[in-house]
Amino acid sequence: MPTQNGGMKPGEIFDLLLLAALWGASFLFTRIATPAFGPFAIADLRIAIAAALLLPLLAWRGGLRELGPNARKLVLLGALNSAIPFALFAYAALSITAGLAAILNATASLFAALVAWLWLRDRLTTLQWLGLVIGFAGVLWLTGAKAEFRPGGSGLAILAGLAATFSYGVAANVTKHRLGGVRPLAIAAGSQSAAALLLLPFAVVFWPDQAPGVLDWISVIALGVFCTGLAYLLYFRLIARVGPAKTMTVAFLIPAFAMIWGALFLGEEVTPTMLAGCAVILAGTALATGLLRSRAPKHSSHASR
Repeated sequence: MPTQNGGMKPGEIFDLLLLAALWGASFLFTRIATPAFGPFAIADLRIAIAAALLLPLLAWRGGLRELGPNARKLVLLGALNSAIPFALFAYAALSITAGLAAILNATASLFAALVAWLWLRDRLTTLQWLGLVIGFAGVLWLTGAKAEFRPGGSGLAILAGLAATFSYGVAANVTKHRLGGVRPLAIAAGSQSAAALLLLPFAVVFWPDQAPGVLDWISVIALGVFCTGLAYLLYFRLIARVGPAKTMTVAFLIPAFAMIWGALFLGEEVTPTMLAGCAVILAGTALATGLLRSRAPKHSSHASR
């Protein structure tokens, strides 16, 4: 049963930090390998590797029977929660740093709250509206000076990252309202399998003409095995042990790890503007999701990847 009161145990804190480190590293590996593979191929390989790990585990736990009755919903979720955002973030990685991509990824909860209000008519409190305003103001502040809409500029990459997080926001509401009775492992395995099949034609058509190098393949395998397959298992284990609200705090740690990995391994610059913009966005997210005033989760979306 999830822990309802008190702090997290040391083992649970370790799992939370490891999950944040893995999801933060996904932006590093994506930035390394995308120039060699292209956005579609790297996204499809990452998802297919994760599905190959998750499906046998689901079968071992007797959950395959849940996939058939929920096939259409899982295909929709696979498109919204994996195929579209992974490909968009891979495209963004061609032009922006791993740290900036991870900061943009942190807006997923903002979009989830906004989509819930627009689509599902969920009521938002004054504090939540304030959080949305603060969060999106932080995005404008952080990206306004960086968005250059010229060949090779970062403008389209930033828009792609925000489109990806909007897709995550829609996916969060689909998961909450259409797949509430399905076990999380079945949702992960089914949606990853569907996403891999959806991206396969694009990966084949846009497969690179020149063979990727050893480092590129290592990065893709790490993305699939560790940053997706293992990360999902950690994510679901944390939900089972400490509940969704505490687990979703991982979203506040991912940008920090992504900036650390980018600086250490790619020499990416971490500017004061990036740090300040990240702080503003995360403050807005905490308000918009109700984290600062309540332990009850508003959205149990995947924190991202």
